[in-house]
Formats: sequence, C-alpha cells, structure tokens
Amino acid sequence: MQSAAPKRHYGMDWLRICAFVLLILYHVGWNFTVWGYTTPSRGPVPYTEIPLLAMNAWRLSLLFAISGYASAALLAKQPDAFAFLKSRLARLGIPLVFAMVVVVPPQIWIGLVNGSGYQHGLLYFTVFDFFSFRNVGGVEVPTMMHMWFVLYLLAYTVGLCGALMILPPSVRALAKGTAERLLAGPWLLPLGIGLLFALRLCGAEWTDSHMFLYDPVAHVHYCAAFLFGILLRRSEPVREAIARQWKQAAVLASVATIWVAGDAIAWPGKIATPQEWHVPFLVARAVQGWATVIAMFGIADRYWNHDHRWRATLAEAVFPFYIIHQTITVFLGHAIRDWGLSALPEFVLMCAATAAGCWLFYLIGREIGPLRPLIGLQRARRRAVPLIQPATTPAA
Repeated sequence: MQSAAPKRHYGMDWLRICAFVLLILYHVGWNFTVWGYTTPSRGPVPYTEIPLLAMNAWRLSLLFAISGYASAALLAKQPDAFAFLKSRLARLGIPLVFAMVVVVPPQIWIGLVNGSGYQHGLLYFTVFDFFSFRNVGGVEVPTMMHMWFVLYLLAYTVGLCGALMILPPSVRALAKGTAERLLAGPWLLPLGIGLLFALRLCGAEWTDSHMFLYDPVAHVHYCAAFLFGILLRRSEPVREAIARQWKQAAVLASVATIWVAGDAIAWPGKIATPQEWHVPFLVARAVQGWATVIAMFGIADRYWNHDHRWRATLAEAVFPFYIIHQTITVFLGHAIRDWGLSALPEFVLMCAATAAGCWLFYLIGREIGPLRPLIGLQRARRRAVPLIQPATTPAA
C-alpha cells in the first residue's frame, strides 16, 4: 500500500480549503433561493440559484475525491488497514457523535420555531424531542443535516478497510490495474460523464436523500468519487492523464455551466425544465459534474502545489469549520431576519459572520485539550500555534 507520491501535495490542501470556502458561500446562498432556508422577512431573490447551480453538480464529488486522496496518503503511513481504520473512527466518529448531540439540534429547533411555531426551548428540544425518532412539527428526528457527509465518508472508509483486510493482494492489484487502464487515457472524461448521466437519469436525478439506508444513487456516485481519489494518489498514469486533459475538461465544464445557467434563466425557481429539454439538461449536469472535478485537480496540480505559512493552519481548520458552519448560518439568518436588510448587505454580513464564528470555534477548540477530538483535531494537545505560523497536519 505504498503511496505513488511520497511527498505531500500542497495543491490538494489548497483545493480542499477552497472547496470548503465555497461550501460556506453555498450554504449562505440557500437563504436567498426558493429551495429552503429562506429568510422570512425578505423572501427569495430571483435567479440567485444560478451561482449555486454552478457549484452543486460537482462540489460533493470533489470533496469525496479529495477525501479519498487524503485517505490513501494517511493509509500509507499506517502499519496496516486495521490501524488506519481505528484512527479514522476516532477522527471522524467522535466529531460525528458530538455534532449530533450539540451542533445539529439547534438547526432543527430554529426551523421548527420559524416554520411551525414550536413552543419549547432548545434544551427541551434536544433532550426530549430530537432523539425521539418521530415526526416533530413535520420533521423526522433525529436528522443529520450537514453531518451526513461525515457519516457517508466514514462508511466508505470502513468499506475500504474491510476490502483491504479481506481481499488478497492479487485481487486488489487487478482492481487497481483495471481502473488505471480505463482512466489513464482518453476514457478519463467520457467514463466519468457517462456514469454520472446514467446514475442521475435512472436514479434520483440530482437530488440525494441524505438518508443513509435510502440513498443508493448517492452511494454509487460518492463512493466512486472517493475511490477515484484513492486511485489518483497512488497512480502516476492517472495523474498524468489529468495533466494532459484538464484544459479540455475546463472548457467542457464552462460550456455545461453556461447551459445550466441558461436553463435556470428560462425556467427559474421551482419551475420544472420541460420534458423535451430534460435529458439535455441532465447531460449538461453530468458534464459539469465530472469535467469540473478533473479541471480542479489539474489546476491544483499545475498552479497550487506550493507551501505557504498559512496552509497548514487553514488545512487543520477545515474540519472544525465544516462541523459548525451551518449552525452558525442558520442562527444568524434567524437573528437578522427582521432587520430589513437588502440582499447584498445581508449576504456579505452572513458570510463574514459565519467565517468569523467558524474561526473562533476552531481557535478555542484547538487550545482546549479535551475539545480537540470533538472538533476533529488530533487528540494530543500541541503547543499553541500562532495565527501566522503553520500547524502540523497529517500528510495528504
């Protein structure tokens, strides 16, 4: 299980950091669309779904692929798959439990207070209602909200480790060689696009349930992206194929994004795309979803593979940011809903306040030893890291 790339790829760190910055912008943007989280005092802003549609076909594929890449790097540093599994259960499982008890319930509570006039306080809701396994005000609880991503990633990691422990080396080598032959040449783009199109045409289109036991299309999609990230870390031919094709991928992604934006302009909000344009729309989404991932990997490899004094600290802060960001956004949207702000000032305020709240959550959590594993940091407390100095993080 030796890594094909022994040195840390800084471009992947920067790509991961950028992906989570976009995630914050994406979730703040939901407050301005008809899709949900709408601020009651203002309502949705027309056509604001267009920048979100420019991201949501590929953002999760990219995150799972980056996670696979990082997992392969961490696995290569462990003595065996079982040791790697134990480390990932701690780094992913403990924050998942913490978030389900502390971070997620406030989001549901705010939604119930706003939407159905829920009368009880947050503490009562968390203790008596959130884990009642019933419908409360139209919401089936408990629900994972944004932490579904961590559960799915943890499940794919367990599956990977199980395969490594059960399958003989010859079978693993055959699987790697087959995937490498398919993806290290001209089929890199067509295969990925074809898989996404087939999944979304025959399955759930572009909507995932985020219910682990009832989300088969999402599992095929995201697990495939996770495995692709693992292959990318361990395969020089695949990396070279991306280096050769990322520019073409960027062109395809741009054209597909323009098509998707045109669809949103022609049929905005919740107006369904007419049936005769439905399949072309799914084709555009599939092209956008896979070509953008390949283009982003190519850009990270070509232009971002260099270190900076902020890189390690920002890379370490990403997971704590992810854990807390949506709760901050939901609470902030509730707090300012009656201020009468227009869309742009509200968007800027919510982005800035969410980023500040996430940063504070990370800075406090990293300095208190018992809190570190709860927010996804290494258990052993290290000496405080000045804000302008890099923090030590596992290789990725």
